[in-house]
Amino acid sequence: MQSKVWFVGAGPGDPDLITVKGRDLIAKADAILFAGSLVQAAATQWAPSTCEIKDSKDMTLEQISDWLIAQAGPGKTVIRLQTGDPGLYGALIEMVQPLDAANIAVEVVPGVSSAFAAMACAVESLTLPEVTQTVILTRVEGRTPMPNGESLQELASHHTTLCLFLSITLLPTIERELKAAGWADDAPVLVVHKASWPDEQQIIRGTLADIRERCRAAKINSQAMIVISPTLGARHWSSLKKSKLYDAGFTHRFRRAERPQSKE
Repeated sequence: MQSKVWFVGAGPGDPDLITVKGRDLIAKADAILFAGSLVQAAATQWAPSTCEIKDSKDMTLEQISDWLIAQAGPGKTVIRLQTGDPGLYGALIEMVQPLDAANIAVEVVPGVSSAFAAMACAVESLTLPEVTQTVILTRVEGRTPMPNGESLQELASHHTTLCLFLSITLLPTIERELKAAGWADDAPVLVVHKASWPDEQQIIRGTLADIRERCRAAKINSQAMIVISPTLGARHWSSLKKSKLYDAGFTHRFRRAERPQSKE
């Protein structure tokens, strides 16, 4: 039996938001390396007493790879527990390549992203009919440069839903770039700090013009999801374009139209 390492998405914070598959793997794990700066230790609560559990927050990439390789062995369940989804800003491929070189199999279990958790806790929708059908997951350029064509201004010019990771300290840049892309001062902005974390979650609502001051007043300077979207606040709109899927006049393979479809 070939050695294997599992990369498991722990979700956004609430331990109950880990997938059933991820939880079941933890329950039989021999070794778990979790990202303690972002993943709650509570996410390891299902691990057996014999499991070796280590926090990686002070480890380099090479040390992480070396630990995973040292723990992996035939028949062992070794887990790298990552925040959110392993494929989003999780350095997944950087950690997989040394395992490939060591002939250790890899499997990934997806997780709930903080982008989805932020919208869920705020009771907001990423998409709405005839408002936007597109979601852009990105970050603002900092120490990590952005590829050509992916500046915030260029992405924001589409005026779709923007979910900004790892960018809460760059709110002045966000305001400047979105205004350059044609967003108004009163464009709604949602900031969620530690989305879904029990007793630590904070929801801040504002506009492009005032969200920086609101976040400063709330002392939010890390672990926050920023969402700028034309869908924000739709729960309180007086009129709303409805989904055709549930329209009584819309025929699909599970239901025939009860009346002619509205042309509105």
